[in-house]
Amino acid sequence: MIGDLTAQTVTITGDGGDEVQAYLAEPQDPGPHGGVVVIHHLPGFDDSTKEIARRFAADGYTAIVPNLYWREAPGLPAEQAFAAGLAAGGIPDDRLVGDVDGARHFLSAMGTSSRRIATIGFCSGGRQSLLAGCRLPLQAAVDCYGGFVTRMSPKEFPIEIHPVIGLVSNLSCPLLGLFGNDDENPSPADVDELEQALTEQDKIFEFHRYDGAGHAFFNVDRPSYRAEAAKDGWQRILDFFGRHLAS
Repeated sequence: MIGDLTAQTVTITGDGGDEVQAYLAEPQDPGPHGGVVVIHHLPGFDDSTKEIARRFAADGYTAIVPNLYWREAPGLPAEQAFAAGLAAGGIPDDRLVGDVDGARHFLSAMGTSSRRIATIGFCSGGRQSLLAGCRLPLQAAVDCYGGFVTRMSPKEFPIEIHPVIGLVSNLSCPLLGLFGNDDENPSPADVDELEQALTEQDKIFEFHRYDGAGHAFFNVDRPSYRAEAAKDGWQRILDFFGRHLAS
């Protein structure tokens, strides 16, 4: 059921006690609501990511998007902040976890919170959602085609990204993975490797793979968008959150 919502820019306490900008979208009913930390993709704190937060709020979840490039580019538009973030070497994993933890605490402290919190991310954010699930106490995590989960970024890549597959023994929550079978990063073989690692560690997870879909098949602003896969994927996400974020 789609409901009314409000959205605003807020400040959260991120890694190291830093004040970090974030975008908050919440339902107008009194709740209690599950919380979703939306981890933006590499292009940054942009309109498409904020729209994802509003979509969750319309479906009854309080959603927050921390601006992961805020330290490098406070107040700058997404494209300039992205460039500044790349020039600084990207977002260190420890800082990412600290900022997501700050967003998690912000959501939990709200009077309408059920204190059941999930993360979700797309592309680089998918990898970081899995990372957060391995480093923080969460109730659910969603990885939408996160790259470099099973392997190191190549030397020609603009930033250095380390795999997180070695951390899955610490995964604190159920994981939902959504992947395109035409993707190259993560490739179907990468997804197989992650699936095997999770199975060996006896983790709760479910993966769904889509034929005819490559990377960024959720993104309506790119030629890679695949309507049928995205529609099914969104329903999978809402069903997953419905099971794991219920009060």
